[in-house]
Amino acid sequence: MIPLLAPIFRGEWAAYGETLACAPQPPAGAVRVAELISRPELLASLLQRHARHRRVRGSDLRPAASAWSMHYLDALLPPVAAAASLLQHEFPVAPAQVWISFDDDDSAVPRRFHITHEGHARPGTDAAVRYAALLFEHLAPLFAQLARLTRIAPKILWGNTARYLQPVLEQGLLLSGHAPSVAKDLDHLLHQPRWGCADNPMFTMQRKVVRMQSGTPASVTLHRQCCLYYLLPDEGYCGVCPLAPEFRKARAPA
Repeated sequence: MIPLLAPIFRGEWAAYGETLACAPQPPAGAVRVAELISRPELLASLLQRHARHRRVRGSDLRPAASAWSMHYLDALLPPVAAAASLLQHEFPVAPAQVWISFDDDDSAVPRRFHITHEGHARPGTDAAVRYAALLFEHLAPLFAQLARLTRIAPKILWGNTARYLQPVLEQGLLLSGHAPSVAKDLDHLLHQPRWGCADNPMFTMQRKVVRMQSGTPASVTLHRQCCLYYLLPDEGYCGVCPLAPEFRKARAPA
């Protein structure tokens, strides 16, 4: 694990810190993220492999692309966001500066990211500065390429991003004793509809519904976007999917 991350990712959380590695050279076989973006045939090959792994039949690759993106985000976001918000440190994650390695099987599941230096401390800067490379240089063009290849709606990919970013920042709040700087990052990234003159692609009002749990009505917050998981073979709606039939006409709690 990168020493900078060791105080954050301890015990049961250690695995989340291991998904970002730093060494002078990326390992053999790792793919530079810039290549995924600039070479659509490479990204398409990975998506086809993941679709086969998911037993997807037919030409609709949207659910496979969404599932692949969630593996990607699950590996990328915890170490990068924890460093950005808890340590106010920016790892070099622009596409030309980061490589990715995949599982050894044929699933094409993203497993670990690799950087060649640890980046720079950004004390006193706001989230717009510390997250710019991650959101605008890395994820935005990658999502645009996924959308071109599969016709998946970008809002689904940004909804997946919010789904994985939110627990990292909420856990960061707990670890930091509710540090105002972390709370400010959480508010800016997930709860502000606009960033300056641009719309925040991760912002969506999350709907709350009432669901019976052990005979008692309970308020449940749904995901911002459906991830299309229910379209994968032998899968269904997750427990808080906004498109699940039980929630489509659910009454919002008072």
